[in-house]
Amino acid sequence: MVGGGGMGGGLLENANPLIYERSGERPVTAGEEDEQVPDSIDAREIFDLIRCINDPEHPLTLEELNVVEQVRVQVSDPESTVAVAFTPTIPHCSMATLIGLSIKVKLLRSLPQRFKMDVHITPGTHASEHAVNKQLADKERVAAALENTHLLEVVNQCLSARS
Repeated sequence: MVGGGGMGGGLLENANPLIYERSGERPVTAGEEDEQVPDSIDAREIFDLIRCINDPEHPLTLEELNVVEQVRVQVSDPESTVAVAFTPTIPHCSMATLIGLSIKVKLLRSLPQRFKMDVHITPGTHASEHAVNKQLADKERVAAALENTHLLEVVNQCLSARS
């Protein structure tokens, strides 16, 4: 393990993560530019919202670490549902709950209130996936977590644009 690093300081759990290439920007279609045409929310739009979230431990985005991928985003605009599965970089990642909370907060801040969100760990990719998923699905626990000023500050750092 290597010292220094992330937003939490201390030792890095995954000192040498694999870094993946970022996908290109989505081209805007004429239909999307037309204000008269209803624009439904799709998986690519959700992916575009979460792909640039900063990892709490590395100066990289969740997309660059392959924590989030468009193929693991499901959306039903008519049913107002969004499901995002994320994959921590290592099976014992202690940042998994914080990463899931950051994704959930980004979606809560970005999507219309009608959407029901399910943010969860990709099955079989984390030692404590059941416990983390339970925390992320519990609205009261999420609300309580966001009342913690230090935790909210860390989430906001994950959501802020890096220069």
